[in-house]
Amino acid sequence: MRAGPDVHNGGARPLLDMTLCHVRYGLVPALRGVSLQVGEGEMVALLGANGAGKTTTLRAISGLVHPHSGEIRFAGERIDQLSPPQVVRRGIAHLPEGRDLFPGLSVKENLRYGYWPQRADRAGYKPQLEEVLGFFPRLRERARQRAGTLSGGEQQMLGVGMALMSRPKLLIVDELSLGLAPRIVGQLFEILAMVNQRGMAILLVEQFVSLALANTHRAYVLAKGQVVVSGVSAELKGDPSLVASYLGGAGPSEKPAATNHVR
Repeated sequence: MRAGPDVHNGGARPLLDMTLCHVRYGLVPALRGVSLQVGEGEMVALLGANGAGKTTTLRAISGLVHPHSGEIRFAGERIDQLSPPQVVRRGIAHLPEGRDLFPGLSVKENLRYGYWPQRADRAGYKPQLEEVLGFFPRLRERARQRAGTLSGGEQQMLGVGMALMSRPKLLIVDELSLGLAPRIVGQLFEILAMVNQRGMAILLVEQFVSLALANTHRAYVLAKGQVVVSGVSAELKGDPSLVASYLGGAGPSEKPAATNHVR
């Protein structure tokens, strides 16, 4: 196993600290002592073959499943036994695989629901809406259109937009590129790069390994519910045989062009 640095900011306390977490579904173990960290303003990739435990890791962080041992801390506070709404209120937004939109509501109404965790700040809604629509001009054009009638790429844009509406400190994204054309994937990574450069931390699961490594500071590779490789993304990208030994290759043959926005 190759161990990487704890965080990219010189070893300061991480924003997210997951330590020796075990998760099981019934009697079946899904995570076996997973530890990972995400620093403030850091962008981290979580890679692995199907069934490696990537989605379970994200679900544990967002409170959808609870570890039966280990702990998860966010900004120094233990969160591994909190409910999903409680986790969201702490500043974590989760964009799951499948987008989780309200198809019968308009784009703007979906974005308003994304702001729900911040609803006490009524004055902040319009500025936040304008910021998100500024990232996604296509959503502005379709603000009154029902979400269920959008294209797959537009729905993924809306999913990201809804997550950003809650003004999270950490955005976790599960399979951003799933089922999308490479051009759309490239545009979405541009958006993630912009919000990361503004200080938002990001933890993402991504099938396009080369793209993920080109756009993140560090990466973890899971296999059978364990972290088997971790390190600086640029170094892992330069050692394809190491990653391929756990991933069975670098993902689909048609890859979006890497945007290389790591700071």
